[in-house]
Amino acid sequence: MQSAVKFAKEYIFMSVRTDLAVEMIDEDAASLPKGIKRRLRKSSACSITEIIVTDEIAGLRIGKPRGRYITVETDRLSANPSDFEEQAANIAAEIIALKGAEKKCGLIVGLGNSDITPDALGPMVISQIIATRHLRDELPKGHGLADLNPVSAIAPGVLGQTGIEAAEVIRAVCEHTKPQYVIAIDALACSDVSRLGTTIQLTDTGISPGSGVQNRRKELSEITLGIPVIAVGVPTVVDMHTIVENITGNPPDKHLPNMMVTPRDVDRLIERTAKLLAYAVNRAAQPSLTFEDIAALS
Repeated sequence: MQSAVKFAKEYIFMSVRTDLAVEMIDEDAASLPKGIKRRLRKSSACSITEIIVTDEIAGLRIGKPRGRYITVETDRLSANPSDFEEQAANIAAEIIALKGAEKKCGLIVGLGNSDITPDALGPMVISQIIATRHLRDELPKGHGLADLNPVSAIAPGVLGQTGIEAAEVIRAVCEHTKPQYVIAIDALACSDVSRLGTTIQLTDTGISPGSGVQNRRKELSEITLGIPVIAVGVPTVVDMHTIVENITGNPPDKHLPNMMVTPRDVDRLIERTAKLLAYAVNRAAQPSLTFEDIAALS
């Protein structure tokens, strides 16, 4: 057991930096390591890869805890496509499957720094979430919205802005509002530049804010909050050392300075991706609403 854990830690250390489970598995491999399963699905709007980690040691080999990791990929994610509604519906369906359709009361969390564009995805999504927990029964009924679920939304900021860990804020909110699930949206890091703004990862294992840029904060998960935590993320940055290694095939000198690289049009990417995720999360949280309803209310 100890030797397996030691191997896993060395494997992770030598791997390129990425938050995406799909990038930690060799796509060309004839078979996957024991304890890891992969399923592929396709729709006209996107392709979906589901990775299921069932074994702790297998999870250590790819640097991920046990759970489900769903990757939604399309080459038109950031281009406001004509199949926008189908993409949003697909993402919403995956979120519902992860959190459980029976869970109605939710907390939507937008992680990240709203002052830094590549990290502003979470807060921008929150600005478009339909918050309903404060509405009394009479008000929704009077507007034909009697089936709305109680949903709260918060962008807790980052430690450097507030002096408070995001996890501490979220834990306190959960203790007071008693949600049945949490959906946490955050910007991620990837190793393949082609995935920037074209890939969405959803997982039921929670998230550690800032992990993509080696600034890992306190974990948000079912273990720490006591309720399901669905993490939804889009890669917006790539590590420069990772880019060099992908191009040359050789690891760069670790003594060389490093930086995070982002697309030139990252502001448009964040804006459009936030809109897509907001529609998907609103649809997952409020299945009774149509896309027209969401557009009118958000």
